[in-house]
Amino acid sequence: MLNQRWRPGLAMLAVFGVVWLAALPGPAGAVVRQESGEFAGTAAADGIRDNQQWVLGMLDAEAAWHVTTGAGVTVAVIDSGVNPEVSDLTGSVTTGPDYTGVHTSPASSTWGVHGTWMASLIAGHGHDAGSSGVIGIAPKARILSIRIIPDRGDPHYAEYERVPETAIQQSLANGIRYAVGHGARVISMSIGYSAPSRVVREELQEAYDRGVVVIASAGNSGGPGGSGHDRAAPTFFPANYPGVISVGAVDSSGAVAGFSSDNLSVQVAAPGVSVPAQGRDGQYWWVSGTSPACALVAGVAALIKARYPGIAPDLVASALNSTTTGRPAAGYDSQVGFGIVNAAAALVKAGGLARARPVTAGLEATAKYRGASPAEPVSPRSSGRLALFALLALASLVLAVFAGSRLAVLRRASR
Repeated sequence: MLNQRWRPGLAMLAVFGVVWLAALPGPAGAVVRQESGEFAGTAAADGIRDNQQWVLGMLDAEAAWHVTTGAGVTVAVIDSGVNPEVSDLTGSVTTGPDYTGVHTSPASSTWGVHGTWMASLIAGHGHDAGSSGVIGIAPKARILSIRIIPDRGDPHYAEYERVPETAIQQSLANGIRYAVGHGARVISMSIGYSAPSRVVREELQEAYDRGVVVIASAGNSGGPGGSGHDRAAPTFFPANYPGVISVGAVDSSGAVAGFSSDNLSVQVAAPGVSVPAQGRDGQYWWVSGTSPACALVAGVAALIKARYPGIAPDLVASALNSTTTGRPAAGYDSQVGFGIVNAAAALVKAGGLARARPVTAGLEATAKYRGASPAEPVSPRSSGRLALFALLALASLVLAVFAGSRLAVLRRASR
């Protein structure tokens, strides 16, 4: 369980939890002990795709793949790191910076545990010609791994917990800035903390202004009731920042997961209970939490950005929100938001929205990152042009004086 650990007065970041984990057999069919103390079945790893079918079916992913599989889009996974060597992500991962401030080796078995799970759900391409292993929602997308937090089992996690809050917030802001500056079109953040930050919000605004879609997990605090109750779960950030698409979790029947945070930040839901994923150890795991739900929706956003590269983030959110299945009777509630994401329907809706609001030609090419102004729309005036403008102004003044004198003469004559 990777739930948040709180220190009084401190907004600590933490991966948003795989609240129940189980290892599926690895390539050799070995049984791996689960963290819960149970054991996985004895099916071969080739059966992982069968275990995925309910997830792919609930999101209508295979129908979406007739339109796009995410080629050309980079998804930044801001998390605990991604192992680029696992079979189902080989060739699809670019490793970015490590902003944790600790120095765990990427070769350590404790490095990139949570982040690799999430990346496999977004852009896993399977192995053995794609017939085995995990297939992500956007299997042709690329992953940009940005490490901002160690996993709970990291030997330096205690050291990380002593890092000042300002440094932790800055590491997230740095991660977002790096993602935007290095071509990410979607950012996936299965992380959460208790308080907002000005520097983080500024970087998110920059991402939004540059057309980057940002997805975050709503949290694993559960909640006793829907939006009509006063006892909602606490809100977390970045899920609760404006412009961020917050994701809750449902099980294979479409029912809200008991751990999924019930609060008004939730916009949509996705599978989040016993979702098959590949770990940094190459094994296959069932992962539960709003973390996998977030990653799956990030994959759908990648499909939309691949098909409609210039579509604005608010239109992506609208496409996701307006085409859901399992929509609440009132249209919205604080457990599943507007309902469960449907990739194929969202793609169709996004196409209509993109045509209704086309992107201004050349905007992205002229705008510079970090708030610098685009090229001047009017070129500087030369000295020759300034002289011409002076002559024209003098001529206008002479004409105005002449017209005024003539009007005075006419008035006297009329008397």
